[in-house]
Amino acid sequence: MGSFFIRRPIVAMVISIVMVIMGAVAITRLPVAQYPEITPPLIQVTTTYTGASALDVESSVAAPIEQQVNGVDNMIYMKSTNANDGTYNLQVSFEVGSDLDMSNVLVQNRVSQATASLPQDVKNYGVTVKKSLNFPLMLVTLTSPSGAFDNNFLSNYAAININDQLKRISGVGDVVLFGGSDYAMRIWVRPDRLKTLGLTVADLSNAVKQQNVLLPAGQIGGPPAPKGTEFTYVVTPAAASSTPRSSARSWCARTRTGRRCGSRTWPGSTSARCSTTRSAASTGSPRPSSPSTRPPGRTRSPWPTR
Repeated sequence: MGSFFIRRPIVAMVISIVMVIMGAVAITRLPVAQYPEITPPLIQVTTTYTGASALDVESSVAAPIEQQVNGVDNMIYMKSTNANDGTYNLQVSFEVGSDLDMSNVLVQNRVSQATASLPQDVKNYGVTVKKSLNFPLMLVTLTSPSGAFDNNFLSNYAAININDQLKRISGVGDVVLFGGSDYAMRIWVRPDRLKTLGLTVADLSNAVKQQNVLLPAGQIGGPPAPKGTEFTYVVTPAAASSTPRSSARSWCARTRTGRRCGSRTWPGSTSARCSTTRSAASTGSPRPSSPSTRPPGRTRSPWPTR
């Protein structure tokens, strides 16, 4: 058979050209699902242990998760990365041809078994399990030609306005934002002052968390209301701390009965705001009351006043 094509090279060339044309026509109509899989499916597990070093993440986060994930069905190998900023990234590779959705469920079940052994800060942050790829398919850069916006502003703009749009595109599995950081507020403490007051950093952290909880305050005069009630007052509590000045009002001190936390109120501030609405089915004109400007249970703050 080989000698036939050697003696007749023109026939071999014609057959090759016909095969190339038929392949080019068929590849445009071949569904994506029928392409052979050449890379192993990958499941990515990520979380963050705020303030921990790479060694701390390895001992308290990586060890419990990897002990449970190890040996999951159809797994080939796994690779983890611990960073000094507290981030943890685990990549679990499966055999070629494995169902990616089922692999994601299996890894999620194993991570759930390890959740009880994780630190409380990691539980609050959450552990994310999602499908991923070994390499990005496209890199998009966002720049400011005039230099008016810095890296943090561009990163925050992309997270709010661009990432969600890209994730909704058909065929895009995930969008990862590199560079920049989220807007946050950093609080510096004085160790000598903490020692004098008998406090720890955990006490201050708990005080800030407790005093930045948004709780519904309800209504005054809402239905069912007594006869003659005409106005309904919607109580809006003060918002969470969004400026350094408002965060500085948080305080915590040790007393004889234990630690106490509170909030230092600046002159002219109020503890709540009220908005008034009028009921169409009520009559009369009750006298509206203004919100109290005196915080309940206010004690003397241990921090120096300005």
